[in-house]
Amino acid sequence: MQSPSAVLISLFYQRIFMQTSFKMLRPLAIGCDHAGFRYKESMKAWLIGKGLQVLDFGTSSEESVDYPDFVHPVCRAIENGEAGMGILLCGSANGVAMTANKHAKIRAGLCWENEVASLVRKHNDANIICIPARFVSLDLALKMLETFMQTDFEGGRHQNRVNKIPC
Repeated sequence: MQSPSAVLISLFYQRIFMQTSFKMLRPLAIGCDHAGFRYKESMKAWLIGKGLQVLDFGTSSEESVDYPDFVHPVCRAIENGEAGMGILLCGSANGVAMTANKHAKIRAGLCWENEVASLVRKHNDANIICIPARFVSLDLALKMLETFMQTDFEGGRHQNRVNKIPC
């Protein structure tokens, strides 16, 4: 159970900065490969501008890199409770999504339009949004991120399905 002061702080942040279904007392984890670098930097600035904490796991330039090197640290931060949710970007978002979903406690959803960002939260309880930087505009990427953060998991029949995901 949260202390009364923690509850008040949480309510304050939700009202002042943005409504979100994630516990924003924990930072957000973000990572990308070279194709997602520019979007990552813009998203990070947008989140910080809203008063949110961001753990940036790289990359730090547009120089070619291997996406798993940045996906695994984001996933570990969520699994160990250091981060409340994650954002992964690469060219198609397929590679980052496949890599993230190898982690037992991760449900990464690949999103290319706003309705998908909503549904991966409502129906799949996704804790990472994967965005294809080469196929969506930055404006759409930010809108999807906001929708993802503000959408609650519906539970119910969807919970039964989510429970069957782990092998």
